[in-house]
Amino acid sequence: MRTVFVTVGTTSFDDLIGSITCPQNVQALKARGYERLVLQTGRGSIVPAADSCPDVRLEAYRFKDSIAEDIKQADLVISHAGAGSCLEALEAGKPLLVVVNDKLMNNHQLEMARQLHKDSHLLYCTCSTLTETLRTMDLSVLQPFLPGQPKNFANFLDKALGETYQHVNPNFFYSKLQTTHADIYSQSAEKLEQQA
Repeated sequence: MRTVFVTVGTTSFDDLIGSITCPQNVQALKARGYERLVLQTGRGSIVPAADSCPDVRLEAYRFKDSIAEDIKQADLVISHAGAGSCLEALEAGKPLLVVVNDKLMNNHQLEMARQLHKDSHLLYCTCSTLTETLRTMDLSVLQPFLPGQPKNFANFLDKALGETYQHVNPNFFYSKLQTTHADIYSQSAEKLEQQA
């Protein structure tokens, strides 16, 4: 069953969750052969019910200890523009559509998405352009982001953000990013379990 995995990381991005589950976007996904939609909704207020999108099989959850298995099972990943989420999907070799939250001030995420798009690693849009992007996207143009090469990620940050990260040991930076991302998911899942 062809699957789309949508992640908002540890933040809230209700606009993305609401947009991806609206009828025209569900139809656009279905027209491309996707039959299953898995949503990681984070801290947002929207957690769609399984029967809210009758045209696809819908599963939704707030947090898990790890989203690696969901990414692995996905045929397409749709993600917020957080560096950790993007890197995890790219390193898994999955086609990635990044939806930038254009309501954020000083949006470095947009700069990062633009650079990774320019390098042909992902496609990007905003919630307002998501429907058109889903209808017209060509995933065949995407090039692999080579995993396990921290220097590439530091170089990418240099280009995307216009700052120099070369003085930082890229292995240290990369391992901190990976560890922090995994820890945040784990801590968020634990907090929700304690609140339940």
